[in-house]
Formats: sequence, C-alpha cells, structure tokens
Amino acid sequence: MEKLNIIKVKYEQIKGTLNERSRRIWAASEAMIIGHGGITIIMKATKLSRNAINHGISDIKNGETANKDGRIRRKGAGRKKLENLDDGLVNALDALVSPETRGDPESPLRWTTKSTRKLSSALNEKEFSVSHEKVSQLLKALGYSLQAPGKTNEGKSHPDRDSQFNYINSQTEIFQNQGLPVISIDAKKKELIGAFANGGQEYQPSYSSVRVNVYDFPSFAKGKVTPYGIYDITQNTGWVNVGVSKDTAQFAVATIKNWWNEMGVKLYPGSAKLLVHADGGGSNGSRNRLWKAELQKFSTESGLEITV
Repeated sequence: MEKLNIIKVKYEQIKGTLNERSRRIWAASEAMIIGHGGITIIMKATKLSRNAINHGISDIKNGETANKDGRIRRKGAGRKKLENLDDGLVNALDALVSPETRGDPESPLRWTTKSTRKLSSALNEKEFSVSHEKVSQLLKALGYSLQAPGKTNEGKSHPDRDSQFNYINSQTEIFQNQGLPVISIDAKKKELIGAFANGGQEYQPSYSSVRVNVYDFPSFAKGKVTPYGIYDITQNTGWVNVGVSKDTAQFAVATIKNWWNEMGVKLYPGSAKLLVHADGGGSNGSRNRLWKAELQKFSTESGLEITV
C-alpha cells in the first residue's frame, strides 16, 4: 500500500505537465523500477490501462523515448474515425436525412427536422454503432445545420405573385438609392405582464435567479401588452412600441410616428418620403379604412409622402 500511495502522490504532482506519450513513458519507467507487480500498482495509482503501460515499456526498451518529430502517438496510432472504419455509415446517414431535407438544393446550406437521437437509433437498427453526438458531427460535415421549423406551406398563390414582389423590391431599391427610409412593420405576439417565465438568459449573482410563476395563467397577470415592431431595412435596426391597448390602426400609426420622431428624423434628415412594408391584414390591412385615415393624418403632420 505504501508504494501505491507514493505513486499516487507523485502522479498527482506531475500529471498536469504530461501529455499522452510522456505519461505512458513515466508510468512504464515507474513500473520497471518497482519490478514484479509494478504494472498493477501503476494501473491502480494512475488509472492508466495495462496496454498503455506495456506500450511505454516497449518504447523504453526500443529506445523510442525521445520525442523527435513532435508526435504524441506513434504514426498511425490512436482511435480511427468511425466514418473511416465504416464507409457505409455516412451514406446510410445521408439516406436517412435526405427525404426530410429542406432548403435550396443549389445552396451550400441544408438542414433536417430529424433529431440526432432518432437518427442514431435508426442507424443502430441498421447495425451501425454510433452515438447521437457522432451523428451531430457527421451532419455538420455533410453540410447540415440545426434549424427551427419553417413556415413553408402557403396554400394557393396569386398568379401575379412574382411580379408583385418584383415591384416591391424595385420600389425598395429606388428609395434606398435616394437615401429615403424603408421600414417593415408588424404587430408581435401579445405578452402577459407579471412574474412569468421567459426564454433566454441573463447574468445574475450566483444562486439568486429571478423567481417566476410556475404556471402562465392569464389570471396571474397584471395586464397584457401588444409589442408593435418596426424594422429599418436599410439601417438594420429595430424599434418596438409596447401598448396596453389592443392592436388597432391608431396604435399601428402611433408606433410609426414614434419611430419617425425618435429615430427616423435623425437617420434621414430632410427626407420627404417614406416606404412602408406591411402584411395584408389586421391593424395595418390594405382594406382597413381607419389605417388609411390615420396614415393621412400622420402624413399631413409630418409632411411625408407615405407609400405602403
């Protein structure tokens, strides 16, 4: 036991300075000094494998203790990559993922909605022994990335859809080339006000996280707010107006007015025009008369010619 404890102490003192090769050589040297039973003692003290210590002994006997070329392992040594051991693994994984692949086939970015754990289980059923972590590495090597579900099903499209969007794009370019403001607007999901859980993290002192309700019942809320967002396409900046009223046309235009007075005037001094991108429904719908009336009021007050 005394020898075992001495080796343990020595190893704890130097292990931080050793790499895989020098650790093997040191352990082999100590085992050879101890003699009979030395390998077993070193194994218990350092948790190194018998195979590693025997390799070290072989290195010492063959005069291969010097690290001449900077290698830690012998040439060709070390665990082989799983995909190199089994050529069919990558092909099997790609076959599993391909039916669920989404995205532009001409783009280098592809993604899948299948989880790595499910893919790992499917590969194991095909007699490939592979973990979900390895599946993640292989997917990345194949050009896949982790993505959230995308809204792709739109139903029947208008026959003039392409020409409409080409027109919108050309108008945007004209405004931007003239240094005029172009914004995109939309009301966001209504939020409850109170001690409710939120996604994301923030820095807090240790062991003093913010305490929130276990349940998100509306009855626990102090109120409900509507965030209305404005995105400045040219400047790549955002503005969010939070209101306690419902998502009305007055609220929508008031948000644009606030953005213009607080940010727009400073970013686009002397501008006489504003281009607004909006969807076709709700408070800023194309058939909403109050939306048009409120926009006209804002146009008259600000002197801006507004295109929606």
